[in-house]
Amino acid sequence: MIYLDNAATSWPKPQSVYNEVYDTMVKCGANPGRGSHRLSLEASRIVYSTRERLAKFLNASSSMNISFTLNCTMALNTAIKGVLKEGDHVLITSMEHNSVVRPLNALKTKGISYDIVWCSKEGLLDPDDVRKAIKSNTKLIITTMASNVCGALMPVEDICSIAGTNGIIYLVDAAQGLGSINLDVKKWGIDMVAFPGHKGLLGPQGTGGLYVKSGLRLNTIIEGGTGSHSDLDEQPQELPDKLESGTLNTPGIAGLGAGVKYIQENGIEKIRAHEIYLTQCLIEGLKGIKGVVIYGPVDSKERIGVVSANIDNVDSTLVGHILDSRYGIATRSGLHCSILAHKTMGTEKQGTVRFSIGPFNTLDEINYTIKAVYEIAKNFA
Repeated sequence: MIYLDNAATSWPKPQSVYNEVYDTMVKCGANPGRGSHRLSLEASRIVYSTRERLAKFLNASSSMNISFTLNCTMALNTAIKGVLKEGDHVLITSMEHNSVVRPLNALKTKGISYDIVWCSKEGLLDPDDVRKAIKSNTKLIITTMASNVCGALMPVEDICSIAGTNGIIYLVDAAQGLGSINLDVKKWGIDMVAFPGHKGLLGPQGTGGLYVKSGLRLNTIIEGGTGSHSDLDEQPQELPDKLESGTLNTPGIAGLGAGVKYIQENGIEKIRAHEIYLTQCLIEGLKGIKGVVIYGPVDSKERIGVVSANIDNVDSTLVGHILDSRYGIATRSGLHCSILAHKTMGTEKQGTVRFSIGPFNTLDEINYTIKAVYEIAKNFA
């Protein structure tokens, strides 16, 4: 199997990730923060270690700014619903995932509104368009770090400056890009970052987190046991306890820590260079095939390792099925939970075939994929 669906879940993982998950399950299966015995303390140490590693990775001022969640969707819901109240206005881009759009639509019944800042057909955002769309009651700006459909990178640093100048909270959806692109929350002054563990950070599914800037207070969307302040019948107010109700996924968090460690030890710049190289090779190869249409930025430096394409008017799900069944190539076809992005690109009826590259893909795999697309396109000509 040639796996080109890393934007959904990175695979394979570094061997150290598998080892950490297994070792934690076998050697330390206890509940972190729920006991004073040695196994519980070891579980707490594992959670703390990963929290510290993530804080360093994001350049957060404290590891207490990192709260663990089950995935990025939970982190986004926690952030969005935690800061908004009746009368607030939100700005999003047209490349946002349904994990942003659906919570906002659910909040309309509570008097919260939002506007969409439309990106170019290539998925690129003009920061001035964000500035012009700000209203007197704009409370929150949300942008993805990079499009999960066409890979286009967002001008995060520029948006952060605009938000800060206008006293607006800025939330970055880092579901795509984190792990191969640097994100410095302290230097740029980012307020919140929602991230998954199972994509670019190379961790297991069922992991993720939310960075919240010091001093920013969120309301909770779930309450319960935190392992702290058990004498209180109300939710603790300090982070990360406030946002971490219930038992954490300790084995998954251990694996996430191993994934981040792998990135740190191998160098994010090296991972990014590999991604750019293979992405450019894929784009150049697909460009030479008659009938193939490629979406997103032309320059691979303006995107992450995500390439969406179609063959003339052929149904994208059919192409994806052929790639899998005949060639053993895993991609994702359709609308990718991002209908706004497809409307931006003009592909809302056909969808696209998405090829997403990870750190363990090779040039031989890319060349084989190009050959497969050529043969499929030739058969449909």
